[in-house]
Amino acid sequence: MDIYLPIAEVSMDVFVLLGLGAAVGFLSGVFGVGGGFLLTPLLIFIGVPAPVAVASSANQLVGASLSGVIAHWRRGNVDFKMGFVLLVGGLAGSVFGVWLFTWLKRLGQIELTISVCYVVLLGTLGFLMGFESVRALLRQRRPGGARRKLHQHNWMHGLPLKTRFRRSKLYISALLPIGLGVAVGILSAILGVGGGFVLVPAMIYMLGMPTQVVPGTSLLQIIFVAANVTFLQAYTNRTVDAVLTLVLLLGGVLGAQFGTRFGMRLRGEQLRFLLALMVLAVAAKLAHDLTIRPPSLWVISTEQT
Repeated sequence: MDIYLPIAEVSMDVFVLLGLGAAVGFLSGVFGVGGGFLLTPLLIFIGVPAPVAVASSANQLVGASLSGVIAHWRRGNVDFKMGFVLLVGGLAGSVFGVWLFTWLKRLGQIELTISVCYVVLLGTLGFLMGFESVRALLRQRRPGGARRKLHQHNWMHGLPLKTRFRRSKLYISALLPIGLGVAVGILSAILGVGGGFVLVPAMIYMLGMPTQVVPGTSLLQIIFVAANVTFLQAYTNRTVDAVLTLVLLLGGVLGAQFGTRFGMRLRGEQLRFLLALMVLAVAAKLAHDLTIRPPSLWVISTEQT
């Protein structure tokens, strides 16, 4: 059954969109990532214009992330103090990111920028996470193998404004999570992602947070950053398709509940390895689309600036 998307100006099968929303919600619950790193490319693959896919994906993340946070909160796996410190940087970064998105859109380079950023970020992070998770799994199989710390203290842990995050059992500078929040806010605005694919490994390896606390805390920050990006994109660029986001949202909320239950059954190393495989798969598909010869080498644009 087709449904017309007024802002995207295309017709899509409603059941395909519901399935995409449910899959992304499932990933949100399992890994604590917003799922936009997968949803935005998939929407582009099925024919949604890149600017609309970015802005609409950010809106869908709000519902899926809220559903995931509630499920993790019931299990006591959310560090609210850490989440709100991350949010301070996230809101600032999202404002700058929307301004940068608008500037690139006026230059006509936004679609290329989105694709290249996805390939570089997803490829790098997927490789690093996959390599580390395989090493961790191999160490566990060795008899009497000693477990090493996920992070090492360095100059960043000597920064000022130290505060205690009791749920995460950390005493670190608040500047670290604020800086991470800024980076995630910029990514959320430009790529339509919650930034969880960057935030989750950074929270584990840079901040040293326990793996079981990371998904819920990451989703808490994503809720507000994604909502802010959605508002700014709708007001500034008018690229948020309400029909598309509502359909995706319905599937995402349902999928997040099942994903949270599934994620509780896996160890941290297994979760990171599965996430790395999905990240690499998306990066490979985007790289393939960027390098293959297009069917038409010349395109006449009628868009008015």
